[in-house]
Amino acid sequence: MNTKTSLGKLYLIPVTMGESDPMDVLPQTVKRAIKLIDCYIVENEKTARKSIKAVLPEKKQSELVLFALNKHTDAKEHLSFIQPLLEGKNLGLMSEAGCPGVADPGAVIVKLAHEKGIQVIPLVGPSSILLAMMASGMNGQSFTFNGYLPIDKSDKKTALKNLEKLSFDKNQSQIFIETPYRNNKLLEDILQALQPSTHLCIATDITLPTEYIKTLRASDWKKTKVDLHNRPTIFIIHKF
Repeated sequence: MNTKTSLGKLYLIPVTMGESDPMDVLPQTVKRAIKLIDCYIVENEKTARKSIKAVLPEKKQSELVLFALNKHTDAKEHLSFIQPLLEGKNLGLMSEAGCPGVADPGAVIVKLAHEKGIQVIPLVGPSSILLAMMASGMNGQSFTFNGYLPIDKSDKKTALKNLEKLSFDKNQSQIFIETPYRNNKLLEDILQALQPSTHLCIATDITLPTEYIKTLRASDWKKTKVDLHNRPTIFIIHKF
C-alpha cells in the first residue's frame, strides 16, 4: 500500500487595496478559496483576519491558523510555515494589499514551494502596478518595476536621471513606489530631476473611491496641485 501523503496546494490570494467592497474587485474564485482554506501565511494577522471576514463573514475565525511573514520573520521559520502543504493541506498566501508575491515578502514562500514540488495557484485580483500601467497611456509592451528609490536626495536624483535615460533609450516605462508618508517629498524630487517634457503618471488610491490617476508632462505637473500624503501611490515615468 502506498501511504505517501499528497502535497497540498499553495493558493496566492489577492486582497483589496483599501476600504472597498471585496466583491467589487475580487472574483468568486477568491471567495471559494477562502471558504476551503483554514491555514494562511500573512503579513499582519489582524488585517488578514479583517480581509477574510470581509470576503466570507461566515468563516469561523477560531478555526484559522495564521503564520506571520514580514520583515521581522526569521528565514529559519519559512520551512515550518509550509509544513501544512507537506502534510497534504492547502495553504493560502495573502499580501497586506493587492497581489501576494509582487512587491511583497511572500515571494520567498512561493520560491520555497517550487523547490519542494508544491503546486502554486495564483488567483486573479487587483495589482496596483499593473492597473497603473494600464491607465498611464505609456508603453505597456515594455516596462520595469523598480521598487523603492534611494532615500538619500543625491542618490535619488541620480536614480531618477538614470531611469529617465533608460526610458528614452529603450522606449521603456519606469515604475517605482515610495513609503506613502514620503510621497509628496518624492514628487518634489521627481519634478526637480526630470526634464520638462518627460511624462509622469501618478496613480494613487487605485480601486478606492478616492482613486486619482493622471499622466502629464513634468512641466505641467509643476502647475498642478495634488496631495499624496499617506495615500498608496504608483509613479511611472517615460521620456519619449
